[in-house]
Amino acid sequence: MTEDVWDVHADAFDEQPDHGLRDPVVRAAWRELLLSLLPKAPASVVDLGCGTGSLAVLLAEAGFEVCGVDLSRRMLALAERKAAAAEVQVDFRHGDAADPPCEPHAYDVVLVRHVLWAMPDPAAAVERWTRLLRPGGRLVLIEGHWSTGAGLTATQCRALVLAHRREAHVTKLDDPALWGAGIEDERYVVISRA
Repeated sequence: MTEDVWDVHADAFDEQPDHGLRDPVVRAAWRELLLSLLPKAPASVVDLGCGTGSLAVLLAEAGFEVCGVDLSRRMLALAERKAAAAEVQVDFRHGDAADPPCEPHAYDVVLVRHVLWAMPDPAAAVERWTRLLRPGGRLVLIEGHWSTGAGLTATQCRALVLAHRREAHVTKLDDPALWGAGIEDERYVVISRA
């Protein structure tokens, strides 16, 4: 997908409960999930394909040092406004999540939500993402295989990670609080600490 395509979707992007995190229940569910997966703040996190910055801002509010990367300048403008309104500092950068404009070995966590499935070469993207991690860093991939047929199964995503890392643990994300409603498709997180 191109920058123009994502720019077109930017203004309506936060209407999805899990995108905008406007519902306090949904926001609290994502905060609880992420804090259970990440090392303690002020660890450094890069949020690749950060969109309008909801997760980046949530983590900055929790004391993390956060960098957000997105291909859409319109999404980044909204993310910057969101960070300013929350009075938090996030280093937002314009760039392709598949090959992010980030220094190697600079982050404790690489966080990617609902992006890998859209990559033209998911294996190459995962390889690049692992190079962004410091020794002992965590790769956290939140993905799904949706009822439309799009996406990656947990098995596929785990295999992509295991091609570059020693471990990859899958946890289902079927709690309706995360999505603002019940779901019937496969949603999960793959986390790799080594």
